[in-house]
Amino acid sequence: MEMAMTAIDVHRALVFPNCIRKFRKQRNVGSLLELSERLPVITYIRLSKIERGEIFARAGELRDIGRALGVDPARLLIDVDDPAFDIAEWAETLQGAVIPDPEAERRAVLLAAAVRARRGADPALTIAVLESEYGIAPVVLSRIENALKPLDRWNEDVRAALRRVFDVANDAALMAHIEALRSEGKLDAVLPLVANPELRLAKSRARIGALRQELERPAPPASAETVAPAKAAAPEPVAEPSGEGLRLLPVFGTPLADGLIAFTPTGAVVEAPRNAGPRAYGLRLGRPTLGAGLPGRATLVVDPDRYPATGGLAVVREEGGLRVLSVTADRQGRMLGYSESPDLEFAIDTLDPADVAAVLSAVFE
Repeated sequence: MEMAMTAIDVHRALVFPNCIRKFRKQRNVGSLLELSERLPVITYIRLSKIERGEIFARAGELRDIGRALGVDPARLLIDVDDPAFDIAEWAETLQGAVIPDPEAERRAVLLAAAVRARRGADPALTIAVLESEYGIAPVVLSRIENALKPLDRWNEDVRAALRRVFDVANDAALMAHIEALRSEGKLDAVLPLVANPELRLAKSRARIGALRQELERPAPPASAETVAPAKAAAPEPVAEPSGEGLRLLPVFGTPLADGLIAFTPTGAVVEAPRNAGPRAYGLRLGRPTLGAGLPGRATLVVDPDRYPATGGLAVVREEGGLRVLSVTADRQGRMLGYSESPDLEFAIDTLDPADVAAVLSAVFE
């Protein structure tokens, strides 16, 4: 199977275009930082990813961005099928001109196909197993399987994990094995799925269409859908009538399976520390997921506007709920998060910062 993948194809496979940059320039909002200052509910990092097309904005975020720019939020969406739209030109304004490296792109696509084929042939080689037993975080796996870069551009930890997955001694042996798989036709079924621009454009069409429909409906009060649980704006803190300056925060938290916590109101309140931000809230653990030192009856004060520090605690948002982690760093300076029950490890640096919040304090009942 012949492969001809240009740098433009890679752009087409990886970006979700929008018009934010165009309207920012039209409205004389010279920098993304200036726009970020008008949008306190969206972190600068997330806003940057949205403008660069790395992630899709939520409908509430589009409304907030449109309000900050004085434009109908629906106009921020691009019609990828418009004959006047050139995605390569759009990408170049944000990322600069791309110098094609066909051989590097070919190696990245082959690696992606080989990993997909390996996982497809072994049902036990799940995303969870690759993370827990091989140290390949889900976000890294996604980038590998979407041909972000060839083997030689991944760090040694990732390359070592991939060598273990394929049971080879070194990088040269791994690439030789992958080339052999291709020559034998064993990658033919998955190659069309890797970094396929048409598949990604189809996904873009569907997501953009869904966003347009959502934007046509009346906006919820205060753009409530702008943020999700770990970054959610909790109900307004309750003022304490008899204590001048005392601030109480609503407490959320119902224990779920696998150590997760649902973001559901408990009706309780907890006193806010002096350094708590305006969107801080209380989170009841429900179970001692970090060991006996932090019992299940403990309530944490979580600030979604602060990023965790080594030696502290973090709350991260997953698809099924919230998870509390203890934070440390390895010898390379990478921030890691741990849970004892269940026994899990997360590479916090690889998570979307919008999904990570700092724990300011703990209250023990």
